[in-house]
Amino acid sequence: MELAVDGISCAACIGRIEGAVKRLPGVTEARLNYTNRRLHVAWADGALRPAQILSALETQGYRGHPFVPLRAEQEEAAEARKLTRCLAVAGFAAMNIMLLSVSVWSGNVTDITPETRDFFHWASALIALPAAAYAGRPFFASAWRALKARALNMDVPISLGVILALGMSLVETANHAEHAYFDSAIMLLFFLLIGRTLDHAMRRKTRAVAGNLAALRADTAHRFVGGEVVSVPVAAVKAGDKLLVRPGERVPADGVVQTGNSEIDESLITGETARRAIASGATVYAGSMNYSGTLTLLVTAAGGAALIDEIERLLEKAASAKSRAMRLADRASRVYAPVVHVTAALTLAGWLIAGASAHDALITAIAVLIITCPCALALAIPAVQVVASGALFRANIILNAGDAIERLAEADTVVFDKTGTLTLPEPRVVNAGALDVELLQKAARLALSSRHPLAVALSREATLRAPYDGAVEEPGQGVHALIDGLEARLGSAMFCGLAPSPFVPAQAGTQSPTTGAAWVPACAGTNGDFGASSIHFSYGRQSATIAINQSLRPDAVETVQALRARGLDLMILSGDRDEAVAPVAAMLGIDVWQGGLKPAAKIARIEELKRQGRRVLMVGDGLNDAPSLAAADVSLSPISAADVTQAQADAVFLGERLKPVADAVAIARRARRLMAENLWLAALYNLVAVPVAIAGLVTPLIAALAMSGSSLLVTVNALRARGPR
Repeated sequence: MELAVDGISCAACIGRIEGAVKRLPGVTEARLNYTNRRLHVAWADGALRPAQILSALETQGYRGHPFVPLRAEQEEAAEARKLTRCLAVAGFAAMNIMLLSVSVWSGNVTDITPETRDFFHWASALIALPAAAYAGRPFFASAWRALKARALNMDVPISLGVILALGMSLVETANHAEHAYFDSAIMLLFFLLIGRTLDHAMRRKTRAVAGNLAALRADTAHRFVGGEVVSVPVAAVKAGDKLLVRPGERVPADGVVQTGNSEIDESLITGETARRAIASGATVYAGSMNYSGTLTLLVTAAGGAALIDEIERLLEKAASAKSRAMRLADRASRVYAPVVHVTAALTLAGWLIAGASAHDALITAIAVLIITCPCALALAIPAVQVVASGALFRANIILNAGDAIERLAEADTVVFDKTGTLTLPEPRVVNAGALDVELLQKAARLALSSRHPLAVALSREATLRAPYDGAVEEPGQGVHALIDGLEARLGSAMFCGLAPSPFVPAQAGTQSPTTGAAWVPACAGTNGDFGASSIHFSYGRQSATIAINQSLRPDAVETVQALRARGLDLMILSGDRDEAVAPVAAMLGIDVWQGGLKPAAKIARIEELKRQGRRVLMVGDGLNDAPSLAAADVSLSPISAADVTQAQADAVFLGERLKPVADAVAIARRARRLMAENLWLAALYNLVAVPVAIAGLVTPLIAALAMSGSSLLVTVNALRARGPR
């Protein structure tokens, strides 16, 4: 069940909510997404009623309701408006009270009269009390919910410090004292609201990046029913349905084009910015924008099984999972909140025992209560993780594990699979630019009539997806047909009446899936590509030799260079034969490689590297790579990988480019560095500030400025994780 939870105010709320739900009988999983306040709960069938989950939330001071994306977005916008209004009121009040306070401070050392000072103090009270009551609502409401649940959160010491400072200031003003602390209370609220507003805006912006996925979904689909087109909700579409997709509409479900030609934009789905020309037989994904032509689509995946749904699930899982540093910060925050109150109470008692007046002891205790609030500690890790996750998503990387950022940052060795990882997953024509365009199109259309792997690869070049009439395939030889009165042949050199090419032995070639006979042998790299295979085409007096292979990913060379520049050792461990791996390794400049490895051998090699103290990042896509991905310290796989392979990977990258691998390492290293910086900043702040406050050397105003400044510092520092440097 997915629930939206109201009342979450800080990172410490995560552990309290998850802990309360996990204690329910039969609950197998409880995961709170701090970014969008969504709680995911899973339980054994029949073990409990959903109402019990809502009751458990209420006992902790929170309210849950079914998660509806539109409602969640509206509530998030309302929360942003509320924080902005509170910030505006606090800022306006703080400016005016500070003007009055500066007059009192300067007057106390010159010639201000007691009557004038009292007037300024009462004027400050008249501004501060209603302003604090309005601007402090986010903190007061959260603290009250925690206290009702007999718990403590970070808003409790904040609220207590503000209320005590205002109360003490009223007493001081009534007794004609020289000092009042209305400025302290309002400045504390003002700076805290700046930090909270920044944090909310940061989380909202990051969530908006992932939330674009929801915007990609079409609301309705045009389904063929009895020969007629009927508009139905997308939720009603299922596999096997036949849909009509008009120009300017988003594709409502994953499917295969049956008729029509068009161009589609799938940049937000696969990461590729260029529009893709599609025709009959092409696979399209839900969320893609159809531009130029009307398509008839046969649905292959819908109802939560589409690629866009899988991406969204991975995003949710990554956003709600916790890293090791974040779990440490959560535990520290939960322990720290009670420590704040104990420290303030001991300070009060200590000063009273030392002979100080109740007034001075209380003022010092208020300063301690304010300055020791653990906001900076609670924000130190979540703020970086949220920003880094957004940066990874913008780099076409979707996390699948909460601590993947830290493990990526620790990697010092990258192990690549070859086929489908360093190379594109599907074979392609690699010498298309050197061939006559019209001749290539005829060959590609003729290839539509064959199931041979090389013919299938060639057929992807056809812009017109209609096979020629009367095409006949000769088992083990090729396919032929009459085109405009001239015979066209596609297959081996002998079948096409051409002189044999200098091929390697036939056992290295590709075999026909129907006959098992060698249809076309493999070329020994004479086409400027590693181990390319050749297929021949003759049409009348014209002929062509077409080279087909799994080409390197477009930016593989640049990515390998970028990884090496960051100090990573690189190697290739492939199940493919040595003669196919060697050219790839040479082209990429990777000296360490092995071919012909079974899955067990890959795992053994990775374990050997780990015993040597290496931190291994495995990048692979095949079904046989899944065990290796699980064995590595951290792993990545392309979105084209098998489902089980993606499930084992710690992150998935979109598109045909390999650059996300280098970006993942760069962003993760930067994020880990910022996490460490934030923890040190929070720790150093407390090491310096707490003893100074206990010694009575700071006023509540200085305490408010120091505590708020530390929260702002870690939040602004976290924003540096937005991209690799």
